[in-house]
Amino acid sequence: MQLTQLRTVRPFATVAPHQPGAERGRTPIGQILVQNGALSPGDLVKALALQARQEVQIGDILIAHDLVTDQDLYRGLSKQWGAQFVDLNFEQPDARLIDAIGAKVCLKGRFLPWKQVGIVTIICTARPAEFAEVLRNLPENFGPVRMAIASETQVFSALERVRQTYLTHSAETCVREEESCRNWHTPQKKRFAISLILFIIMGILLVPKFVISFFFGWAVLILIASSALKFAAAATQVSNFRKKETSGFRHHKSPSIARLPVVSIMVPLYKERKVASQLIRRLSKLSYPKELLDICLVVEADDHTTTQALAEADLPKWARVVTVPTGAVRTKPRALNYALDFCRGTIIGVYDAEDAPEEGQIHAVVRRFHERGQDVACLQGVLDFYNAQTNWLARCFTVEYATWFRVILPGLEKIGFAIPLGGTTLFFRREALEKLGGWDAHNVTENADLGIRLARHGYRTEVLPTVTYEEANCRYWPWIKQRSRWLKGYAITWTVHMRNPAKLLKDLGPWRFLGVQLLFLGTLSQYILAPLLWSFWLVPFIDHHPIKMILPSHAIIALGIIFFLSEILSISVGMMAVSGPRHRHLLWWVPTLHFYFPLGALASYKGIFELIVRPFYWDKTEHGLYAEKVVESSNRV
Repeated sequence: MQLTQLRTVRPFATVAPHQPGAERGRTPIGQILVQNGALSPGDLVKALALQARQEVQIGDILIAHDLVTDQDLYRGLSKQWGAQFVDLNFEQPDARLIDAIGAKVCLKGRFLPWKQVGIVTIICTARPAEFAEVLRNLPENFGPVRMAIASETQVFSALERVRQTYLTHSAETCVREEESCRNWHTPQKKRFAISLILFIIMGILLVPKFVISFFFGWAVLILIASSALKFAAAATQVSNFRKKETSGFRHHKSPSIARLPVVSIMVPLYKERKVASQLIRRLSKLSYPKELLDICLVVEADDHTTTQALAEADLPKWARVVTVPTGAVRTKPRALNYALDFCRGTIIGVYDAEDAPEEGQIHAVVRRFHERGQDVACLQGVLDFYNAQTNWLARCFTVEYATWFRVILPGLEKIGFAIPLGGTTLFFRREALEKLGGWDAHNVTENADLGIRLARHGYRTEVLPTVTYEEANCRYWPWIKQRSRWLKGYAITWTVHMRNPAKLLKDLGPWRFLGVQLLFLGTLSQYILAPLLWSFWLVPFIDHHPIKMILPSHAIIALGIIFFLSEILSISVGMMAVSGPRHRHLLWWVPTLHFYFPLGALASYKGIFELIVRPFYWDKTEHGLYAEKVVESSNRV
């Protein structure tokens, strides 16, 4: 019989979600498990004590703390509810029933329309107390329904097996086409980019004075604008630094939260044998209740290295592996999109494989979201390094990050610009993230793009004063490869959002529109044209420098003053960023950043080349090369 012909009969429609079983005249699940010998009375007392402090189902507590097995818990639930227990490993679900509801709806509700017996549809659920909500979300023409019990792991696995192709395609295309870069790599765009480069080369050969004048003038203009932005951002943070709040943030007491939400943390992994064994140890230090913490370790299907490392790591019950099937592209945002459907939380976080977050970080995230309105959809944490002493490159990288995350980003927030997000220690309201379609699966700086899309859709991002420590990329060629990916992504992001400048201006307003130009086009221009500006310092020593042919002597002197002041500003802001006790040893290294940024120019040229030939190529950064140092609480933000 066809599904559309079934009559609407909804048993259990009066069952209230989250209502304890005892209040409905059912034997409490804890008592059933004790009677079955699956749970000790002492462990039940512990679980009940935890449940008294938070509104969470006792089954989640028992599983998270490894007090019962999945099999015992769900067999106990089947006895409590008088429902059939189903082992989904032995019978494939009916794909037509899943399609009638939608695979994503099923994943979010943790249920599975299993099969039809006569005119009755059997729906397996891991949450029988929430089955009334499942019934309300069924199509109106969905006929008689009977509830069955299955484990959450098996529900997810069965849905993934049956609708893997759909879920994979959705992960790659969930962002609207007009907001995505997935149609970037076309022959027309490639030809245009090559033609533009050839045109510039011909201009340099045929009319060198004009071309050099144009690019030199543009570089000076961008330098002045970016210096003004840096000065404005730093000025907003001076008062905080004077009060010895060296992070540039102020801490506020927060009201207590009656009910803590489930927080899902996605950790994308790829060929991470060296860090997989340490990852769980770091995440286990998070003080958030483990029964409310949903750690999703996101692994590519053909990444046998990481899969084996995780198999040897003895994962706790509050952490699980989400395997991402192979597809058209292999990028971090695609993996995040795929895993998002399997997350349980209403708050979604992202960490990198080598991250060591502060213990109370999740509590801080939940409090901030609780304080703010729904328009604050994203929180960006502060990134720092635990291997800053490794070498000169690591020290400079640490100074650069301290400047960005402790001065510039909070300053951008203060002056009202849209914030280009970093790649980790990000937290989102799930509802807002899903409305935007998640991440652009083809963008190699997916979070910077997402930060602008959040702003365009009316959401705000705040910088949160909590630190995650990670490993500084302190080898020269890997540093250049990583930075070239970032700059390539900046170029793609700017191009995507500038497809329709008038629409971008309308969405953001003039002020934030200007911010996008400075942060994306300005950053790219600075790196690409930096050698042209650096050549200025050769003017006193070269008689035939092109600048001397273009500008009079008094203009050259004025430019020298501008360049000198911009260097002083950069050094001052850098010293301000590392003036706290944790980074004070880096003060003497700040002036050496003058020799550090030329690496960025090399990275920009590599990024431009890849933009033409391999725009979606993800240059992987290897982690786990340097030992993690213990970070004392006194050094925190």
